[in-house]
Amino acid sequence: MRHFLDIREIQKVELREIIEDAKRLKLKRNGLRKGSKDIDQTLSNFLVALIFEKPSTRTRVSFDTGIYQLGGKSIVLFGSEMHLSKGESAYDNGKVLSSYVDMAMMRCFDHKFLLDFANSASIPVINGLTNSSHPCQVMADILTYEEVRGPIKGKTVVWVGDGNNVCRSYIHAAVKFEFKLVISCPIKFKPDNEIIGWAESEGCTVDLEINPLKAVEGANLVVTDTHVSMHDISSSSERKELLKFYQVNEKLMKNAEHDSLFMHCLPAYRGEEVTTNVIDGSQSVVFEEAENRLHVQKAIMRWCTN
Repeated sequence: MRHFLDIREIQKVELREIIEDAKRLKLKRNGLRKGSKDIDQTLSNFLVALIFEKPSTRTRVSFDTGIYQLGGKSIVLFGSEMHLSKGESAYDNGKVLSSYVDMAMMRCFDHKFLLDFANSASIPVINGLTNSSHPCQVMADILTYEEVRGPIKGKTVVWVGDGNNVCRSYIHAAVKFEFKLVISCPIKFKPDNEIIGWAESEGCTVDLEINPLKAVEGANLVVTDTHVSMHDISSSSERKELLKFYQVNEKLMKNAEHDSLFMHCLPAYRGEEVTTNVIDGSQSVVFEEAENRLHVQKAIMRWCTN
């Protein structure tokens, strides 16, 4: 029984095995309808709880579809319909649900909530997103890059915008997959010192560059995310004003390598953090990236079942 809670907690060789398994799983589905089952029914007789404190499109559909293709059955649960919303502890929920299902995926706000749930669970638990990290997304990004450009090791990845949960998972991945990471954001929104210090202690240098035009020089991959979370209705006008300078547009992409790729985890606010010309342009692989959530999460679930 293994949890998939953060990229930083998993050995390099195991992360590489997940990526390679995802490539094989995807290849085997060539020409098949989405509703057809995989030959390898890894999750046969598995019941998987998909727990959503935060709403989702990609996470819900990709996990639900992946479980079905691997021969399992999913139960979708929303925080509002569980006692989680009434104050029942994550620890107690982890114990209770372990007696009903064989695996759980949780998409929630507080990372500690996820950890408390996993610490009491006797089943594998997968991080579908917290305010601290988004490991499934970044694993899908690595799969996407390698499909299009080959090994990511030694490449330069530039994060532009808020140093948020996806950015933190990129820091974890830079250590584990050995690529160079440059983060371009206002000082006020840079990742915390703990995560930068961890990366440096692991022998990985994470460069911080305030000027995005300078940051993307030599970039093989440019990545961004929403400047304001779609769940954050209280975000200040000051925040939006500070991040305006970090829009990914054609001028910015021209400063990167000529064959650089662009990624965004979606959903996107077109015209804010990225222009339509970029997200729909020839360098963009955002929709391939979205599809690969399905394949990499299937590989993660297979890894969790050992």
